[in-house]
Amino acid sequence: MSENNSDTAGTPGTPSSSTSQPGAAGSPPAPGPGPATAPAPTPTPAREAREAASTDSPESASNLTPENAAAAQRREQEQVRASASQVAAQQEAAARVQSVVSSAERAAAAATGPGGTGGMGAASSAASSAGSGAAAGPTDVPTPAAAAAGGGEPDGTLGASAKRDGSPPAGFGSAPDFSASNPPPASAYPPGPPAYLKHSDSAWSVFGRVIAARARQIFDRAGRRITQRTLRIGVSARIFHPEPGAKGLRGKTLQYLEESIAHWVMSRDVLVFMIPTVGHQGMLHPSNIRLRDYAKNLDGLLLQGGADVSPQSYAQVATRPEWPGDRVRDMYELELLHEFIESGKPVLGVCRGCQLINVAFGGTLYQDIATDVPTAGVHVNEHYDQHRHSIHFPEGSTLVNMFPGRREAIVHSIHHQAVNQLGRDLNIEAVSAADGIIEAVRYRRAPFVMGVQWHPEFHRAGGAEMLDCTPLLDTFLRVARETRF
Repeated sequence: MSENNSDTAGTPGTPSSSTSQPGAAGSPPAPGPGPATAPAPTPTPAREAREAASTDSPESASNLTPENAAAAQRREQEQVRASASQVAAQQEAAARVQSVVSSAERAAAAATGPGGTGGMGAASSAASSAGSGAAAGPTDVPTPAAAAAGGGEPDGTLGASAKRDGSPPAGFGSAPDFSASNPPPASAYPPGPPAYLKHSDSAWSVFGRVIAARARQIFDRAGRRITQRTLRIGVSARIFHPEPGAKGLRGKTLQYLEESIAHWVMSRDVLVFMIPTVGHQGMLHPSNIRLRDYAKNLDGLLLQGGADVSPQSYAQVATRPEWPGDRVRDMYELELLHEFIESGKPVLGVCRGCQLINVAFGGTLYQDIATDVPTAGVHVNEHYDQHRHSIHFPEGSTLVNMFPGRREAIVHSIHHQAVNQLGRDLNIEAVSAADGIIEAVRYRRAPFVMGVQWHPEFHRAGGAEMLDCTPLLDTFLRVARETRF
């Protein structure tokens, strides 16, 4: 019995022998005496693959089924259509190249006419503008067949101007014509005026804006110089009046300041100016300078200590002949204080300066603490700047903000007079911890007008025991910088 190699099972009533095509390689002839042939097998993908791959005999190429023949015919038609499309594309490319060459020749002919010497610029620009479409074709150089089909010259070529060997176009290498005008295209210009110009602008309006910008630049530069300028602090003068019958310097009026107060202010890199008294009727050298001029040109005022304030300055009389005070200095410093407050400049009073601020706003003084307040502690002795006592910052005092975490402090106290009745619009900033004597006041209607009864210039910065008064000085100078305009 022969082996069954069919991919499909037989049906009832059909012979079980193999049904291969006659003449197929490896298939024996069908049994039977007659010339009758076996029915054609049903084609399957596996059988078609075997038959296509079978190359054992030359006759296998003709053993195609109708389906295989139809598929082969379709593939042949597709190849023919693809070849026709390629030929059409080559013809189109040849036409484009011919158009490019013709444009280049026309541009070269125009550039080398009677009025010119020949130029590459026109030819190259025409070739580049017209060649952008040809570059998109399927091929750069058309084949001879495409050219003969209708894309070239009448003789079947692309023309002498189309170089197939890569040679440069006509006019390449000739000397450029620098005298020829070659303006930029219209598309290179902006569509309208620049953005910084307005439709209503004229030459005068633009000129005005330029002048305004220059003026702002000058003002900004001047403002920076003013803000960065070193502070100038004025210090009121102590006055030494001539002694009756004295000779030499003791017979002259001397105005001076204590070194320690000047150095304390200068420790913050500011300039210190002692402000002398002024007189309208100077006996030797009259002057038109007024204290108001100092208030306008300086950034702040410091009233230093010294002689007692005269009781006449707060409408009282001296209780003892040895306490007359210095009426001349009172009048000078009261006017100076008034001018600086009117100018909006800060004022810091030390010792006598604190008492003068209270008197300037209508307050009064104890002419002698030991006499007027018998229960008070000692506020002055012969050791001068070695005497000290404790002070307290009451609730609401601005000194609490200057000295965070401090409500008590030790200070140098050298005064036998003190604030009695508080002047108008003044706040109490510090009191003596032992007896409640006022030790600091502040005028609340100005940016900074404060007086302290102790001597901060005698306190060492960063000292462990005495109150470091650097924050007080820094606040005074900060306000001076802010109000200098």
